Amino acid sequence: RTRAPAQNMADKVAAYFVPAVVGVALVAMAAWWALGPEPRFAHAILAGVSVLIIACPCALGLATPMSITVAMGRGAGMGILFRDASAIEKLRSIHTLAFDKTGTLTEGRPRLEKVIVAKDFSEETVLRLAASLERASEHPLATAVVAGAGGQDLTLAGVDEFESVTGKGVRGIVDGRKVFAGSREFIAEQGMGFGDEMQSQAEELQAGGKTVIGVAIDGRPAGMLCIADPIRESAAAALHKLRAEGLKLVMLTGDSEVTARAVARELGIDEVVAEVLPEEKQEAIRRLQREDGGVAMAGDGINDAPALAAANVGIAMGSGTDVAMESADVTLVRGDLSAIARARSLSESAMANIRQNLFFAFFYNAIGVPVAAGILYPSLGIMLSPMVAAAAMSASSVSVITNALRLRTAALD
Repeated sequence: RTRAPAQNMADKVAAYFVPAVVGVALVAMAAWWALGPEPRFAHAILAGVSVLIIACPCALGLATPMSITVAMGRGAGMGILFRDASAIEKLRSIHTLAFDKTGTLTEGRPRLEKVIVAKDFSEETVLRLAASLERASEHPLATAVVAGAGGQDLTLAGVDEFESVTGKGVRGIVDGRKVFAGSREFIAEQGMGFGDEMQSQAEELQAGGKTVIGVAIDGRPAGMLCIADPIRESAAAALHKLRAEGLKLVMLTGDSEVTARAVARELGIDEVVAEVLPEEKQEAIRRLQREDGGVAMAGDGINDAPALAAANVGIAMGSGTDVAMESADVTLVRGDLSAIARARSLSESAMANIRQNLFFAFFYNAIGVPVAAGILYPSLGIMLSPMVAAAAMSASSVSVITNALRLRTAALD
């Protein structure tokens, strides 16, 4: 039930067009009544009625919604769901495309790859306590930690006083022990720093595109969990195509700077904004809008919702959270990044189709109204019958609908 901005132009034209047509009909009636052949009154009525019938703005009203409806159907068939008609129009005019990393550029199925422990801590203890704490979290990385503990048949404990610090980490009490899990910066904020050797190991892993979660137990740094989340198979080709179309590509992620830049190098992303909180992602989107104009944001998590809502066009991954999809204008059902390029192509085709429809509607009225008013009668003796005018009016609507239906089979690059 939403309206595309292009419909506003048709509405504005109709606001002037309808009174103008009524005026033309009255002028035509007066002219025929005063100057036409006998029976003058009959000719005047025929001319006035023909003008009103042939100028009925059905085609003008159908031009935009028909194209938008067919485009939405075509998109749904390709796994692209448009929640808002305006998104179809806006998508073609974006200049910058921002991506979340986890679950958008990556598969969103992270797995625990390695556990690094500090002196006096065992791998089993660190993983069991961390997984017990993370089990209360909804973050994809938390799921990977819990699954990693399950793979080692560890028995998880309950959590008391659980607290999630958005964009940083989690904390709580497990088996009477105070446990923190999150970014190394989050652990450092609690007054616990990892030694040089562990820091070096973490940086080496992050340089390889891995995510490192720090774990502290009872006020002491206890270890680090290395999480691997493979890049989506479609990501490199999709981003290459989008970049070839002239789009600026930006990564917005709460992950570490080192990890983010490693992924960005592999995918050829132009700009990286790392270690940001959800509200900072939103502010980054607003900054990009000020600098570059139209911005689209693709994400899949709760943390991405503010940025998705702030972007000119929000794009959610179908494999992501409900909050992300509710905040977005477009949902990629299959989570395939190459669908973004197809959605932009569909947007271009739909807007071209709308322009064609509006041209048909205007051109038809520019020709039909003078003919119906009797402009050809003095030279050719032709006067349009209201029945012919009705047929012509219907034909204009059919032409607009037929043209819109071409979108179902239009080639999309």
